[in-house]
Amino acid sequence: MMSPNLLEIERSICALSLEEQEWLLTRITKQVQDKKQIGSKFTDAKYMHEQLTAMASDLQIKSEIASINEEFKITESDGFKKHEY
Repeated sequence: MMSPNLLEIERSICALSLEEQEWLLTRITKQVQDKKQIGSKFTDAKYMHEQLTAMASDLQIKSEIASINEEFKITESDGFKKHEY
């Protein structure tokens, strides 16, 4: 069932000229698309966070990272000074 507020908005829209209705339709369409895009970004960010969390606790990934760190341990001390900020 439609709310009374929504029915009032519909009546107000009907009172607008065709040009005003088209303008309003364009604006509403853009707002809906923007909201969908923002919702999608949050969903994607949430999914990415879940994937990174799963990877961080994966023993095979931890082992591979340790192996890579060991492999590059020598290059970390090849003349580069650590800077304190």
